Amino acid sequence: MRWFQSFFLKAGRLAISFIEQLGEVALLMMETFRCFFSRPLRMKQTIQQIYFVGVRSQVVVLTTGIFTGAVFAAQIQFQFHRLGMDSATGSVATLAMCRELGPVLSALMIAGRVGSAMAAELATMKISEQIDALRALAVYPIEYLIVPRFVAMMISLPALVAMAIAGGMAAGYVVAVPLLGVDGTYYWYNILQFTEARDMWIGLIKAFLFSIIIVSVSCHKGLMSGTGAESVGKATTEAAVSSSLSVLIANFFFTFMLNSLFPAS
Repeated sequence: MRWFQSFFLKAGRLAISFIEQLGEVALLMMETFRCFFSRPLRMKQTIQQIYFVGVRSQVVVLTTGIFTGAVFAAQIQFQFHRLGMDSATGSVATLAMCRELGPVLSALMIAGRVGSAMAAELATMKISEQIDALRALAVYPIEYLIVPRFVAMMISLPALVAMAIAGGMAAGYVVAVPLLGVDGTYYWYNILQFTEARDMWIGLIKAFLFSIIIVSVSCHKGLMSGTGAESVGKATTEAAVSSSLSVLIANFFFTFMLNSLFPAS
């Protein structure tokens, strides 16, 4: 009986804590969008964040896209070859890269690299009282620190996802056609026959929505960190884990929502 009481007590506390954090993240997002539409954008900070998020993540995301596309195309060809459907490899690999693999894997890489760095930077600024110093100088921290990161992430992640998709498609062609002997003419014919602009749109819309999730969760973890030195490491870890899990869970719902908006023809 005591075991049941303890179990439900812990489950209730976890549920309340989750709802509280979800509400705090939602409030942070609302305040960020309010500042974005009501105050001038700080261009210098925004460009710095675009360089950090977009430019310096190109190698990581492009490598992820290339090798994911190559491995996925190889696995598809191995299975389809037994059924005599080698030429369908290109269309299946391209659809998977556009709709799922490109946006999800790129978002996970950005959550690990950029989200954790944002949380660590904000947590360090908090324990060194730099955020309090901004308030003392009449600078609103949300406008100065959070809005540029939001804008940079919403611009950079869709661009990175498009690059990952292109890299995956090119790598899939190299693996399927020259290495595994799939007919190149039929490979491209099936890609053009079964891939439409809506498939690319689904991937880019997912990337845009993932960018909001990653930057919201990561900045929230940084701003709500403790005051000790160990809180920086804790905020960094929690930001990477929470934003990655949020991306994976949200992707399930986004998939159904976007497939109802852009149904396959």
